[in-house]
Amino acid sequence: MTDHFEVHERDGAARIGELRLADPVTTPALADPFLVDAGSLWTADREVPEGDEAALTVLPHRSFPAGTREEVRESFRVDHPAVDAPTAAVVDTEAPRDVGADAYVLADASGFVGHGEAFRDAILSAKSALPADTALLLAGVATPLNVATLAYVGVDLVDASLARTKGAQGMYLTADAEHFLEDLEELPCACPACAKPRGEFTCADCADHNVNALRAELRRVRERIRSGRLRDYLEGQARHDQWLTAAFREFDDQWGYLEERTPLMRDAEVTAATAETLDRVEIRRFADRVTSRYRNRFSDQPLVLVPCSATKPYSDSQSHRQFHDAVKWRGHTVSMTSPIGVVPQELETTYPAQHYDAVVTGDWSEDEIGFVAEVLRRYLVRNEYSRVIAHVPEHGYREVCERVEADPGIDVDFEYTCVDHPTTDESLGELNAALSGEPAYSKREREHNTVRAIADYLLGDGAGDEVFGGRADGSGNGGTNDSGFAEIRTTGRYPKLQVWGDDPDAGREGEPGEQLATMVPQYGTLSFTLAGARRWVESDAPTKRVEIDGFVPHGSVLAPGVVDADDGIRVGDEVVIEGPRAFAVGRAEMSGPEMVDSTRGVASEVRHVDEK
Repeated sequence: MTDHFEVHERDGAARIGELRLADPVTTPALADPFLVDAGSLWTADREVPEGDEAALTVLPHRSFPAGTREEVRESFRVDHPAVDAPTAAVVDTEAPRDVGADAYVLADASGFVGHGEAFRDAILSAKSALPADTALLLAGVATPLNVATLAYVGVDLVDASLARTKGAQGMYLTADAEHFLEDLEELPCACPACAKPRGEFTCADCADHNVNALRAELRRVRERIRSGRLRDYLEGQARHDQWLTAAFREFDDQWGYLEERTPLMRDAEVTAATAETLDRVEIRRFADRVTSRYRNRFSDQPLVLVPCSATKPYSDSQSHRQFHDAVKWRGHTVSMTSPIGVVPQELETTYPAQHYDAVVTGDWSEDEIGFVAEVLRRYLVRNEYSRVIAHVPEHGYREVCERVEADPGIDVDFEYTCVDHPTTDESLGELNAALSGEPAYSKREREHNTVRAIADYLLGDGAGDEVFGGRADGSGNGGTNDSGFAEIRTTGRYPKLQVWGDDPDAGREGEPGEQLATMVPQYGTLSFTLAGARRWVESDAPTKRVEIDGFVPHGSVLAPGVVDADDGIRVGDEVVIEGPRAFAVGRAEMSGPEMVDSTRGVASEVRHVDEK
């Protein structure tokens, strides 16, 4: 339990926190100005300090070398009484444990920072054992070059001891390199320490510069976290050192750790500029949900594959308007794109499908072709089509289609309608001709299937039909679902749709019943009303439920009031909040596990609430 640290913003495992001292500190930050060490118990007995509200006091401690047997660790274990002041406890990565401190110092940091696999294992060990609402401090390891990576994986506090030591040894540090001071003809920095003429710049000045550079890099990191763009920065910055690249890749392989901590949506655009973009949580999550949750409900139409566009959402682009004029609702349009994979038309506004920008060269790398081909293959295995019309250009797109078509698990042939460029009159004429005789689906079908598809994507496989009703044949057009809910009605203009429960007494042209949800075009998500939330929990759809104590929330639910929460909840998820005195609906500000584990912070915003 912590009284003096609270997380305010999250960008994957990185976070903006507040260390509540007499002068509050925004993390990630340098701990040097306020860190007080009560000392090692190996050298002398130490009294537990009373603590100081102006400082973070490191409690008396014993650290152990790597490989120390568990029985030895246990025999020398340190137990501290509670201190009513900000405190930090020293732990090591082989046996980290919660002792009720506000922050934890990893004693063996210098042994694993610099080694990708060991660094990964150490951070995962610490984060799995220590409370989510406490700060993690790594001492003696931070430099301007590596501190962004440290913050990216969840480190909240560092010190400047290594940077200062290197400066005293004549090593000049920047965010992308380490230089021997004697090799520099000019100083590349304009900080106060570097204002001296080059000939008067000493090792003491170099130490001051290194600390300034580390402090400046932490400011940059904090701003990147606030804007949700630390990953974009790191994809380039981590390439300046081999171990940073290794650590970056090691954590990309830890899907569970990063996915749990990555918001479902955010304002930041995903910049697709490196091969590592394909490993981003946002990209892999979208591809996974499209191929495991999404279900095509346009069962009578052929699949029409088209290239993506620079304009987002795709339907606003000139090229996609031309495709639409040729398709005329006679086919189910799915866009192919790197790095997203495949984007069904119903999900074109869903994050990150309209929130990315890619480097356009006309050439696709083998990694891009392989990734998109695998997503398309999985999509076709899950969704059967009688025909696949590929209206795509030669480079990249055509290679993807041919690779998938040749897969023995795909039993449908591809028809290619692009003669030269997808938007030429000849190519569009071929697309129009290929769809001749196909029935068109209605605007009503498109709108209903869109909100059901978004529900599948957000809540889980089958949720669209469970919550919003579906035809008995599974296409989602009319009728009731297994829970007995009548079909929905939609009002408004796409993509600002409102979803209503059908009023059986109103007649076919009558007014809709209760409003269930509203489509949020900014993120392609759904915002539920109380009626929609009740319908959700009464259905068989996967739940995202937060159980609270006996109070009526107004505005938000704080973590101490959470009794339990579904593990699958992510930041940004629509959640149902229920307790002995209230039923509410809102949007998660923490993951489910963090809600349960934390004793401070906002767990969920509350949009609507009913008192029981």
